[in-house]
Amino acid sequence: MKYVEIVCARGCTDSVLALAEQLKLSDCRLGPVADEMQVLRLLVADDKLQPVLDGLQTRLAGHPASRITVLPVEIALPAAPPAEREQENAASAARETLYAEVEKNARLNTNYLVLVLLSTAVAAIGLLKDDVAVVIGAMVIAPLLGPNLAFGLGTALGDIALMRKAALTNLLGIGLVVMLAAGIGALRLFETSSAELLARTEVGLDSAVLALAAGAAAVLSLTTGLSSVLVGVMVAVALLPPAVVLGVMLGGGQWSLAAGAGLLLAVNLVCVNLACNVVFLLKGVFPRSWFEQQRARRATLIYALMWIVTLLVLMLLIYLRQTLLG
Repeated sequence: MKYVEIVCARGCTDSVLALAEQLKLSDCRLGPVADEMQVLRLLVADDKLQPVLDGLQTRLAGHPASRITVLPVEIALPAAPPAEREQENAASAARETLYAEVEKNARLNTNYLVLVLLSTAVAAIGLLKDDVAVVIGAMVIAPLLGPNLAFGLGTALGDIALMRKAALTNLLGIGLVVMLAAGIGALRLFETSSAELLARTEVGLDSAVLALAAGAAAVLSLTTGLSSVLVGVMVAVALLPPAVVLGVMLGGGQWSLAAGAGLLLAVNLVCVNLACNVVFLLKGVFPRSWFEQQRARRATLIYALMWIVTLLVLMLLIYLRQTLLG
């Protein structure tokens, strides 16, 4: 349940009230504010939030002074009938909510770089010291997951700017992790024979299945608002540890093990992005206008095909590597 407040010109109120009647909203309040404006407050079920926001943006497009604010509702009494509650529980988050949640994780700023530095240090220590708890701690920080989810949402919405921002943040983040880890590996202060370290140099079909399932769970946790699930997903996706192992092995000159870690990292990245494309498409996350919807769906299909082809190539490389290593 959400509380939607609209501040608009007096001439727009009839249009907004007509939208509320059309969507059969349970509660609508109208009151005056300063500067010849009106304020309308709507109590909106989660399954009707996206149609309400789309309708409001369409009706208020020519009025730049208008404002739409969405607030969470802890409880509303009397409660809705059970059938309506079930329908609301199955609803996906509005695209505007998804965008606000995901876009901030794609920003290349000081906070992101510090998180990358800290998580790399934590992961490297945990992997080299063979400490599972420390490795899991680095996974929970998960700075590399956000840009990939943002890239998937940008693809679903046909938002080129978000895709570019997410891709740049992702590439620089991974590059920074690998370089820092390579520096640690070059110092040769630790043995590189720990079980946690070597486990990230092995990759197979099960790795792809795990990454696909974890990526799909990450997107579902966003679209359904189950943020508590995301912590477990961060551990399951695990983009950071293979990137750290790749750097450590490169720094230590262990090229074969570095190739295994690189393949695992590539498989995880491809599977997470493929899962994002598929889940966002199935959950009906698309732009508001018809033209943008067609463009976004075309982009989603193109990128999904690209990820599938890339995954098949990676599976072939994994098979060849396993064959050569016996």
